[in-house]
Amino acid sequence: MTPFIAPGATLGVMGGGQLGRMFVHAAQQMGYSTAVLDADPASPAGLVAHQHIQADYLDAQGLAQLMQCSAAITTEFENVPAEALITLGAQRPVAPGPTAVSVCQDRAAEKQHFAGCDVPCAPHTVIEHAAQLEAVPDDLFPGILKTTRLGYDGKGQVRVKTRADLPVAWASLGSVSAVLEKQLPLAYEVSVIVARSAAGQVVHFPLQQNLHRDGVLAVTQVPAPDLTSAVQQRAIDAAERVAESLGYVGVLCVEFFVLKDGSLVANEMAPRPHNSGHYSLDACDLSQFDLQVRTMTGAPLVAPRLHSPAVMLNLLGDLWFASADAAAREPDWAELLAMPGVHLHLYGKATPRHGRKMGHLTVTASTAEQARTVARQAAAVLGLPTF
Repeated sequence: MTPFIAPGATLGVMGGGQLGRMFVHAAQQMGYSTAVLDADPASPAGLVAHQHIQADYLDAQGLAQLMQCSAAITTEFENVPAEALITLGAQRPVAPGPTAVSVCQDRAAEKQHFAGCDVPCAPHTVIEHAAQLEAVPDDLFPGILKTTRLGYDGKGQVRVKTRADLPVAWASLGSVSAVLEKQLPLAYEVSVIVARSAAGQVVHFPLQQNLHRDGVLAVTQVPAPDLTSAVQQRAIDAAERVAESLGYVGVLCVEFFVLKDGSLVANEMAPRPHNSGHYSLDACDLSQFDLQVRTMTGAPLVAPRLHSPAVMLNLLGDLWFASADAAAREPDWAELLAMPGVHLHLYGKATPRHGRKMGHLTVTASTAEQARTVARQAAAVLGLPTF
């Protein structure tokens, strides 16, 4: 168990992206100093932390410096090398730990872990060698081929309609280890964010209902409009079993598909706060980043309370470009901010790029329908598809 680390101590984070930035803000609000390790001199988290260690994740000197100044360390990115977390964990509390992170880094290991927790996932097979292509069962087509490592936000995956398409699809991914998942009849997608302490206490946020476009989260709605109480309880129970079986300490997100027959299958998990939980900054009395701070410092966990229905829109770099070959220009923030209940979060990234997460917009209201109405108006101003 982690002894309570009181405010005034320094908390370290591996990774300097927007998740690290929001963690730093939460830690600083609670009175902690912060240190970020990230090689990018303009990383969003590094720009707002008390200390920015500009080093690679496996740089021995950088890791030593982070250990020296930090009372505890977390990560904002699932692809931080597990060996770096092992090095850090030898000297400081690290949450989540390297074992949990390494499972989440590998889709095959992740699915094996789901099965061990009695959490169903899509029928699938692992492909590591060309000889295995012919042995893929016929009932996995049509499917989605995903690299086992380093795939997120729609990257590292390709749809495969027939067996004849499989060799070309695998080659397009670099002929690396991959998982072929059967394409299932989806009704909608949800995610569960849980926080678990070193003492085994677990709390969770209400389920988020998510809409993805091109593999990237586009819209999150809370409360989930299509969710039944039975599906909600099954998802929460499953996510808590996964966290417990990993001995997890920290914030964990598990994404699920709800199928048209009402059954639930796990898609993937992220060992960190999640894009679908950003609404909690404005709609809950405790955000996912507040709970990240609490789990790593041994502070008491309190169940977060949703005080306002919310809709979150992801803001990608595409919004800065009127057309593919146009120069970048700022969206009309003033028109958005004139709308009731709008909360704008930009991540401090200087250069917009197509597909790059630049920020998010959360709309809160007294009812879910009011939040949806304003969010749809905001989407229209931004030129985003409705939902």
